[in-house]
Amino acid sequence: MDQALTRASTQLNLVAAVAFVLGGSLFALGAAFAQLGVVGLPTVNVTYLVGGCFFSLGGYVSILLANNTDTDEATSWWRFRPHSRSWLSAFVLFAGTLFFAVSLVAAFAEGLTPRQSDGWIWFPDMTGCVCFLVAGRLAMLDVGAGRVRVMAHLVGWWVVAVNQLGSVLFFLAGIAAFTRPATSDEINTGLVNWGTFAGAVCFAVGGVIQALDTPTTTRTAVQP
Repeated sequence: MDQALTRASTQLNLVAAVAFVLGGSLFALGAAFAQLGVVGLPTVNVTYLVGGCFFSLGGYVSILLANNTDTDEATSWWRFRPHSRSWLSAFVLFAGTLFFAVSLVAAFAEGLTPRQSDGWIWFPDMTGCVCFLVAGRLAMLDVGAGRVRVMAHLVGWWVVAVNQLGSVLFFLAGIAAFTRPATSDEINTGLVNWGTFAGAVCFAVGGVIQALDTPTTTRTAVQP
C-alpha cells in the first residue's frame, strides 16, 4: 500500500478498535448491572443499546478497512467483494451487529408475551450471534491463509482468536436467553449475564490488541 492508503488504513483500524473497546466495555457493564441488580432495567437496556451502536460502528469501519487492506486503492464500503475473506468477514460481522440492534431496541417494549419476546428479542439476538461466529471463522481462515491454525506470533491472529472466543460466549449466552413459553422465564439468567459479560470483555480486549496492530494487505499479512 502507498503511504496515503497506509495512513488511512491505520486510522480506520484505530477507529474500529476504539469502537469495539467501547462497545465491549458497555456490554460488559450492562451485563454486570443486570446480574447484580444495582440499576433498573431501563438503564441496563440503554447501556446495551449504546454499546450496540459502538459495535455497529466497529463493524461498519471494519468493512472500510477490509476494502483498503485488500486492494492497492481505497474502495467504497458497499462494493461487494465476496471473494475476499476479510471483506466477507467484516460484512457478516456488521450484519450481526444490525441483528443485535433489532433485539436491543425490542428489549424496550413492555408487555411482550414469551412468544413475542422470543421472536423480537431472542431470535434477532441469536441470528447476530451466529453472524459473529461465521465472521470469526472467516477471519480465522483469512489470517491462516485458508486454514484455522495457531499463529501466536501474529498480533492479528490474537485479535481474531480473542474475538472468536467472545463470539462463542455470546452464542452460549444467547441460547440461555430463550424464554420458556410455559414459565415466561429464561433458560438460565446467570449464564445470559455472565456469558455476555465474559464475551464482551473478550471483544474489549480484542479491540485493545487491534489498536496495537498494523494493517497490511492480505498478501503480506500471513506468512506460511
